[in-house]
Amino acid sequence: MKRKGFGFSLPVTAVILVIGFIYFSTVFTFIDRWLSLASSPGIANAAAFTALALMCVYNYSIAVFRDPGRVPPNYMPDVEDPQSPVHEIKRKVLLVGSLTVEPQDEDQEMGSYLRTIYVISGLVLVPLSIALGVLLGWHVYLSLQNKTTIEYHEGVRAMWLAEKGGQVYKHPYDIGAYENLTLILGPNILSWLCPTSKHIGSGLRFRTAFDSAPVSSGTKP
Repeated sequence: MKRKGFGFSLPVTAVILVIGFIYFSTVFTFIDRWLSLASSPGIANAAAFTALALMCVYNYSIAVFRDPGRVPPNYMPDVEDPQSPVHEIKRKVLLVGSLTVEPQDEDQEMGSYLRTIYVISGLVLVPLSIALGVLLGWHVYLSLQNKTTIEYHEGVRAMWLAEKGGQVYKHPYDIGAYENLTLILGPNILSWLCPTSKHIGSGLRFRTAFDSAPVSSGTKP
């Protein structure tokens, strides 16, 4: 995989600013006032939150700079039928909107400063937590079904057409919850919390419910 070049991006900059604001306000305002950074519980919580923030930045940087790849120009998908159900590679883009925060004046009183931090943190964290919770649940569902977002919407129409014709539609790449997860996260269950397994295969063909011989591992866009 190639890495993308560097360049200014307003959405990426906004996300980094929000991550930075949440980190510094949590560590140096909330944890410091509630537990004190001079105490053992305060240091432990600050260290744990710092590790979490670094993981978020690391994963976000991979998502931003890693090139998702291209479909080979000479690739032609087969006609989809019960004997050879193959989909084209599809990519989806998640646009993330964020909120930037202006720095506080150094001469503000502590009470006004804390109220401002609490209000801004609430405005950022509450909707962000709800949005990420819904997004997490949605992608857990897609992973268990072995679908992309586009395939989900295509499946809704395919199901409607199948029911209209008196048939039963089944997503061809749904080979069972466990097998679906191993195709996405890798065959090693211990690496599911931090997927690092290299994908095996060309990225153009994937195991389907019509295949009789199982494979050990694979990937799906």
